[in-house]
Amino acid sequence: MHDVGHVKNMGSIDSDESSDFLDMVILAQWEDRAARGLFRYDVTACETKVLPGEYGFIAQLNEGRHLKKRPTEFRIDQVLQEFDPAKFNFTKAAKEELLFCVEVGGVQHGEFCHAANVSIGTNAVIINVSPIEYGHVLLVPKITEHIPQRIDVSSLQLALNMAIEANNPFFRLGYNSLGAFATINHLHFQAYYLAVPFPVERAPSVPLLTRKSNNGVKILQLVDYPVRGLVFESAESMHQLAVLVTNCCSILQEKNIPFNLLIADCGKLVYLFPQWYAERQASGKVDKELLDTQVNPAVWEISGHIVLKRKEDYERASEDYAWRLLAEVSLDEDAFEELKRMCLGECLHGSMICNVPAEDLDVPIHSKVSAPEKCSLEVEI
Repeated sequence: MHDVGHVKNMGSIDSDESSDFLDMVILAQWEDRAARGLFRYDVTACETKVLPGEYGFIAQLNEGRHLKKRPTEFRIDQVLQEFDPAKFNFTKAAKEELLFCVEVGGVQHGEFCHAANVSIGTNAVIINVSPIEYGHVLLVPKITEHIPQRIDVSSLQLALNMAIEANNPFFRLGYNSLGAFATINHLHFQAYYLAVPFPVERAPSVPLLTRKSNNGVKILQLVDYPVRGLVFESAESMHQLAVLVTNCCSILQEKNIPFNLLIADCGKLVYLFPQWYAERQASGKVDKELLDTQVNPAVWEISGHIVLKRKEDYERASEDYAWRLLAEVSLDEDAFEELKRMCLGECLHGSMICNVPAEDLDVPIHSKVSAPEKCSLEVEI
């Protein structure tokens, strides 16, 4: 493959010593591609507003994405599918869309090489040609190895590294499994900049497992949020964080449960959202009013950044609408509780079924914490 800019030694330094080096490289390269007209539309011209309410859901009108986004080329009822080289994958992207490649090394400071070969094992960063926000890029681990969309420890650790090295709280990474609105079956993470908190970052949570009992990683459960989810938090061990999140994702993958991940707080927080919107949609269980908006709730929408395709939907968007849409995404209480039991068992004992010692839990494993049907609209942002 062709030569491209190369960032060496990403993730090699301590998070306390991180700089904004990677952040500057991403933005400089992204703006260069914007100036060269490589995007399908100008995302900076899209209307955006924060909706009144307790959580500050963000609505964006993005008509260009609806008209020009690449269609899905695989079935949506299977989370794990074999890579199909006949379908679009990121090695078929135009060479100008490739911003740079990254590698993890052993020296203290990163460096940018203006030209380096794309070879086996290369981790690529490319533009999203149908962007949602400023700086929208894709991280494609080992791009030439044609890995299907499936989470593993090394790829998640690479994504965490990227969040740490960018060192910008407004830079988050997301992951969509197949069946949870990933549109390309080639392993990748998305990332972009949003200069306000995601609503899910405002949501309260209750602890389930302490750091002491869980190798430095705290596990919490979201409460008072329309989508049930788990939160993994660690400022101590990025590797252990990657291992535990991957173990939980593996359960979902094996059980064919679609899910989304959000990496926030410079890599210290990972949100895991199992979802079944596509299944409910296929079985006719989603309200027609919501279906008519044609919103596909992937990681960004679930996190509270609602991308709308029609002017009329944007003009009447409200926190109540966002809440109703996302409530359709969430597993019901019983399904989530069963999944939570399996994930906590895997984290503590390497088994999906376990008796968790009471002293390890901040909340009993079978306690139910429900999301309300809707939230108060009294507090304005």
